[in-house]
Amino acid sequence: MFNKEEFEIKVNQTDFCIRNLRYIIRSAKNEDAKNLSEVRLQIDGETENMDREKGEAYIDELGFKQIIKNDTESENNLFLVADVNERIVGFSRCEGNNLKRTSHKVEFGVCVLQEYWGYGIGQNLLKESIRWADANQIKKVVLNVLETNEKAIKLYKKYGFEVEGILKKDKVLSDGNYYSTVLMGRFKQDISTSY
Repeated sequence: MFNKEEFEIKVNQTDFCIRNLRYIIRSAKNEDAKNLSEVRLQIDGETENMDREKGEAYIDELGFKQIIKNDTESENNLFLVADVNERIVGFSRCEGNNLKRTSHKVEFGVCVLQEYWGYGIGQNLLKESIRWADANQIKKVVLNVLETNEKAIKLYKKYGFEVEGILKKDKVLSDGNYYSTVLMGRFKQDISTSY
């Protein structure tokens, strides 16, 4: 375990008020682990846009503490949370690696409790992640999104992501049909962009 003095803040806390909902986006902290475990489990049961069904690949409090520790110590990782009155309602991660040939990129993933959809939380987690990546010489951010999640695909395109490929019939959903996964990437632009 690590204590608060060892904890490095990767992004400055940012406050938002959208449609009368006040929330903050900040770096994940060790104390968030239990709440993150509960939130992830709930989100997995609310939508088929995630890779997992509820309860699959479960991460407990200790597991999240380890992820937060690893992400804090790695210069190529970022773990952000969206906090409403000290309750986590969504989170995102950028995960990279130290392999020389792929150390220039990170994979982005995001999830938000369904009750909090429509407040720009996913969009703001994405924007803060892009700012962090651009400021830390991360050249490329990649992500995967289900073909039926048209709203997310439109949002990603708005922030410079391009479709790089399609994994055909990649997932089977509750209706028994197979759906494709869209692979998207955003390469850092040389000119500074304001969001």
